[in-house]
Amino acid sequence: MQFLQLVITGVAQGCIYGLIALGFVLVYKATETVSFAQGELMMLGAFFGLAAMTLLGLPFWLSVLAAVAGMALFGIVLEALVIRPILGQPAFSIVMLTIGIGYVARGLVTMLPGIGTETHTLPVPYKDQVWNAGGLVLAVEQMVVIAATAVLCVLLFAVFRYSKVGIAMQAASQNQLAAYYMGIPVKRLNGLAWGLASGVAAVAGLLLAPITFVHANMGFIGLKAFPAAVVGGFGSLPGAIVGGLVIGLVESLAGFYLPEGFKDVAPYVVVLVMLWVMPNGLFGEKLRKKV
Repeated sequence: MQFLQLVITGVAQGCIYGLIALGFVLVYKATETVSFAQGELMMLGAFFGLAAMTLLGLPFWLSVLAAVAGMALFGIVLEALVIRPILGQPAFSIVMLTIGIGYVARGLVTMLPGIGTETHTLPVPYKDQVWNAGGLVLAVEQMVVIAATAVLCVLLFAVFRYSKVGIAMQAASQNQLAAYYMGIPVKRLNGLAWGLASGVAAVAGLLLAPITFVHANMGFIGLKAFPAAVVGGFGSLPGAIVGGLVIGLVESLAGFYLPEGFKDVAPYVVVLVMLWVMPNGLFGEKLRKKV
């Protein structure tokens, strides 16, 4: 029973990693660059939801929608004003830019008087509720994380499988130049990908906040979500979720069964093993270059 309890905890935590990893993959598939600002975008989404609930007094569900929509718009504007002008430059330039965006976002939040340096409780209606099911004690916060992740995955699958926008985004991710010649608005799709990644990050932040509170440093969890994207295969959306679940489960079980401290390094040990056994990840495409 204790093992099952640890598995449920690991799955819930893995869902958070998976959602952040989805942001990594969405941006990578659209622009072939890695955004290291996903953790901070998640943090901004959580603060956005907190402000909507406490300062504006909006109902919970309306606050969630406002936070996700606001962060999606923020991602689109961020891509247009900051990212797009340097696309085509060496990859490390964009990587450093996204790291800088993360530091700036964290710094700006920290400078907010009375808000940025404090730890806040997100007033969700299911706070501190538990279910008893056959001897298992299930925290409602964790069940909401798992259910919301499942619903979001279904929605994203439907968008990419059946909508024209989703199909166009897949085409652009395969070959941007060919997609451009076929009349697909690649630049707008890149902005949409950043908006989608920011909206998903906001969902992750709002799901994580009831468990770990809202604070300026909560974005550091993105450093653990990055291994999830690598394990799943960096270009695979399903791989991001599966990778997140793998990292969450390993972390949960390692924290209980292995010596103290190993929990924090377990995700990176998994990455090293995965890169050794399957360099492209669980769902990664095998690409070869002919010289």
